[in-house]
Amino acid sequence: MSITTDNERDGMQRASDAVAITLRKMREYARPGMSTLELDDYGGKLLEELGAASAPKLTYNFPGYTCISINNVVAHGIPSADMILQEGDLVNIDVSAELNGYWADNGGSFILGEDIHGHGKLVEASKDILKKAIAAIKGGIKINEIGRLIETEAKKQGYTVIKNLTGHGVGRSLHEDPHDISNYYDRFNIGRFKKNTVVAIETFISTKSTIADQQADGWTLIGNKGGFVAQHEHTIMVTGDEPVIFTEQNGIWD
Repeated sequence: MSITTDNERDGMQRASDAVAITLRKMREYARPGMSTLELDDYGGKLLEELGAASAPKLTYNFPGYTCISINNVVAHGIPSADMILQEGDLVNIDVSAELNGYWADNGGSFILGEDIHGHGKLVEASKDILKKAIAAIKGGIKINEIGRLIETEAKKQGYTVIKNLTGHGVGRSLHEDPHDISNYYDRFNIGRFKKNTVVAIETFISTKSTIADQQADGWTLIGNKGGFVAQHEHTIMVTGDEPVIFTEQNGIWD
């Protein structure tokens, strides 16, 4: 969407606060021995208390309030009573929601407890690359140049990117134009970021894989070459200068 009034900006901020606070509190609530279903139920309760509704449920009838992806799962992990969190797990939580007609999206990967499996470097790389990508976005910048930046920074640190998962426009629905804010340089994507538009920018930084393959359940995504993936995401408003980060309260850079 394109923000044209103060009311629209306020509406986007409230929706973004709801998903950001929920993401932060879910991350703080997670602990070894807890099932991902319990963690998701907690997230659903938080969204309800904030007056928001789960976007995956509303849009796709997803079997969970949030997506919770563990270890080798790249994205769209289904919350389950059988998936028990363990010390050192690589956990990704993606929270998106609707509030009063406005939609916001954010996510983040983190290590549960002590980093006994050595995933910390990957997580920090994803955070750092997202920060650099967002700082480079302003009205008129080519979308594929941000993809080039993400891919280049990933390669510098010894990683690949997932090419079939992208950032996207957001605001009046969960996915809007531009639909393909890729993590790599796509020479066929000739679009540019437009001032005052709202977009969700997300990194998918990988140790091995370049494609996320859908599994038989119709949701879960696994890397085509194995390994692990870290994702971080903010909803922002493009300006003529530094973007406005609507989901700043999620604390993924803290």
